[in-house]
Amino acid sequence: MSARSVYLPLLGHELHVMEWGDASNPLLVMWHGLARNGRDFDELARALADRYFVVCPDTIGRGLSTWSDAPEADYMLTHYARMAVAMFDHYGAAQAAWLGTSMGGQIGMTVAGDVAPERVSALIINDIGPVVPDAAIDRIVTYSADLPTFTRLTEAEAWLREVYLPFGPADDPFWRRMAESSIRRRGDGRLTLHYDPRIIAILDANRGAMELWETYDRISAPTHVIRGLTSDLLTENIADEMTRRGPKPEVTVYDDCGHAPSLTAPKDAAFVADVLERLHARTPAAH
Repeated sequence: MSARSVYLPLLGHELHVMEWGDASNPLLVMWHGLARNGRDFDELARALADRYFVVCPDTIGRGLSTWSDAPEADYMLTHYARMAVAMFDHYGAAQAAWLGTSMGGQIGMTVAGDVAPERVSALIINDIGPVVPDAAIDRIVTYSADLPTFTRLTEAEAWLREVYLPFGPADDPFWRRMAESSIRRRGDGRLTLHYDPRIIAILDANRGAMELWETYDRISAPTHVIRGLTSDLLTENIADEMTRRGPKPEVTVYDDCGHAPSLTAPKDAAFVADVLERLHARTPAAH
């Protein structure tokens, strides 16, 4: 199934979104990680578009969405969550299911536990918790703060394959598309990654904003957590505490991944579809 590329005017920004499937189907939001974009979900969105209207945004400051003139205010979880709710409103959706990878998972927590709890029908959190270890943030800042430059797309692809090796097994077309959707050409003709580097400085300066236990404890939407076995963001201890608090989710561990499982294989789509079906079976009817 083919996707549609659209641009939504929301909260003073233009949010780029890939739409998959029939808009009359239940809305499923797939939100990406810190320095990534909505194209990461192409395989999963295509597989689920027969039963959901799947939307995969580029967070502002990434991909084809606008960059901010007020980054200290806009590049924060609460603002992203408000933009997500504005997106729900644009689509006329009273509720949406949410699958969020890394930062996208924390945005989902913020919507479901703070900004608009009644709007989330089911929540899948992919490899992040309500707190992120400092060592993991240090690692992210180290590889993300200074944008690399490349002469050829093949160089960018090789760099992405190395840095995102913890995503786990993926085929060659995934990595090629990841490269094509992750770069932009600079004024000097060289290539670099397609995100605003200020998102990294703001992350580093506002580490406390990612401490979300109080928000997490208020989540009532049925929730499931995915964890990469060797993940340094969602450690075993944090995942165990998540099962005892808030929505008390089950945790599925991917043995062949670190941070974060890419969810690109057909078996991943079957798994996510099953989880969503089970979560929705526990969701009270919307009023």
